[in-house]
Amino acid sequence: MIRTFHITRPDGRLRFMLVEKIDNLTKPKGSLGRLEEVALQIGLIQQSLSPVLRHPQNIIFAADHGIAEEGVSVSPRDVTWQQTLNFLSGGAGINFLCRQHGFALKVVDAGVDHDLPYERGIIDKKVRRGSRNFLHEAALTWKELEQCIEFGAEVVRQCYDEGSNVLSFGEMGIGNTSPSSVWMHLLTGISLERCIGAGSGLDNAGVQHKYEVLKRSVEHYRGDGSTLDIIRHFGGLEMVMVVGAMLQAAELKMLVLVDGFIMTNCILAASRLYPEVLDYAIFAHQGDEAGHKLLLDWMHVRPLLSLGLRLGEGSGAVCAYPIVDSAVRMLNEMDSFAHAEITKYF
Repeated sequence: MIRTFHITRPDGRLRFMLVEKIDNLTKPKGSLGRLEEVALQIGLIQQSLSPVLRHPQNIIFAADHGIAEEGVSVSPRDVTWQQTLNFLSGGAGINFLCRQHGFALKVVDAGVDHDLPYERGIIDKKVRRGSRNFLHEAALTWKELEQCIEFGAEVVRQCYDEGSNVLSFGEMGIGNTSPSSVWMHLLTGISLERCIGAGSGLDNAGVQHKYEVLKRSVEHYRGDGSTLDIIRHFGGLEMVMVVGAMLQAAELKMLVLVDGFIMTNCILAASRLYPEVLDYAIFAHQGDEAGHKLLLDWMHVRPLLSLGLRLGEGSGAVCAYPIVDSAVRMLNEMDSFAHAEITKYF
């Protein structure tokens, strides 16, 4: 049975006091723009006029995809396990960003088709060795869906117990822009063709082939069209695990930094199950995958950054963290007009 989450919207009664505090800092009203919006959101989440960011962590969920057998990615399947090991040795893109911005990094095996060295610190949540090929059958069974959601939630509870109140999520899985594109298409109604991009570097012919494979996959789908059935049938193990992780983070009133195209589709799916999850999400950046801006616009959300990133791994979310930190510092470190004895100048 799929677990139930108890997610509530932040109590809005503190909004007036937060806005009053922000407006009475020694600056023209609204002059710190998005920082003021982020500060208000975090203050409401934490129900505090002086919120604190504690022990930020980036969690990477890794898994292989059956649909990769259809040549929908330019990268070979082995890259999934090879890059997962690279995270442990500290040489990946996300590693230097985590070091730079003070993030702890957790790497979770959600379903990598390889025997990984768990003794080196990988968290073993392997449900199976890669999803099934959804061109021919459902990627996951209902039992596997249930396990993924629960395992994602378990990792977040561990972070919470370690003192974290802000998380970002990343993914590693060759072929995972394909399930992401299908999720986007079926959960938004945007045409499949507009949801598909080059992934890790397909040329025009490769993108067209990817479209044909995914189009046939959607045509073969005979499910009930519910959010759970869509993410099960076309799911990546790591992606469904992230959905569970995001929902658990929101239930625990943690701040969720949303990374690129794949993670945006995960928060989309999570929000179709529990709309309240969006109150805990800050959209970090607009990636370079073709459908990402389209999806962000459809969700009516504005990312903090647009750097042309398409790495995944949580890289854009960690890059955006200093902006989030600045918003909290604004609330806690700027003086008020009254205390500084400065006349309001707006």
